[in-house]
Amino acid sequence: MYFHVQEFINEIAQDEPDPAAANALQEGLGGQFGEMRTMMQYLFQSINFRGPSGKPYKDLIQGIGTEEISHVELIGTTISRLLDGSPRYNGKPTDPVDAPGAGGATPLSIAVDHGNIHHYLVGAQGALPVDAAGNPWMGSYVYNSGNLVLDLLYNLMLESTGRLQKCRLYEMTDNKMARSTISYLIVRDQAHENAYAKALETLGVNWRTSLPIPKTNAEQFPEVKRLVDLGLQSKQYSFDLGNQSEAGRIFQGASPSNDGTQLDASEQAPAGSPMTISPERPEEFSPGADEELRALIEATAAMEMADIDATFGRM
Repeated sequence: MYFHVQEFINEIAQDEPDPAAANALQEGLGGQFGEMRTMMQYLFQSINFRGPSGKPYKDLIQGIGTEEISHVELIGTTISRLLDGSPRYNGKPTDPVDAPGAGGATPLSIAVDHGNIHHYLVGAQGALPVDAAGNPWMGSYVYNSGNLVLDLLYNLMLESTGRLQKCRLYEMTDNKMARSTISYLIVRDQAHENAYAKALETLGVNWRTSLPIPKTNAEQFPEVKRLVDLGLQSKQYSFDLGNQSEAGRIFQGASPSNDGTQLDASEQAPAGSPMTISPERPEEFSPGADEELRALIEATAAMEMADIDATFGRM
């Protein structure tokens, strides 16, 4: 079972909307080496895992896959916020929906040539399950061979390539909102590289001779350096409420990154960051829920929380 803690895994910085940055970030979400790929690949590998004696490896892969769900949420929300409202224009909920067009104004003109027009035409100014070129995410990206060494090697390659791409994304934009998320994912990709590299080492695989962790020098990015200085690249979380994960039997000892840190799998989950919902945009035909629907949502949520409390106690 999975539980959702209503917090972002990392804080999303505030900045102006930037449709071009939003479109670039789509590669990190729905591209071949994006967060949707890692999420689905690791979860399917853990679901299909065989061999009780290999439980620490299953737990490691599943823990990382669970974290990737939060990465999809983080990068998707960042894309949505980069598309939230037209730059230099903020309408009022009390305005008629056609007010932005008065006098020939075109508040969404930036959508035509600054990003992916589908964000505005079919996506309600939000993230889509596509790459930066608009190609839909495909399940055929998922690699699950059934051979543990092959899967770990492929996962290490996937994280290495994903981190390399995110370094390029960082250098494509100076938007603080985009960079806050990109930097966090760069560091967490390194943590996952360390996890799969250490797992291969425990199986006697000399991965360094054929698949070195790329030297991206990402520490030169100020936001990345701050997180690396906190040791975030050497932590791995279990996301296990039952305290049954054995991933710590693998994720321990000196970091494969050779940065002088020790791997630490002692934490269940990171602290998280408060989650907020973007405002409605009636002037851009991206409204939220009407009053009747809000009342239904609140009543349903109250019933669900009461059921959870009755089953598991107050959470």
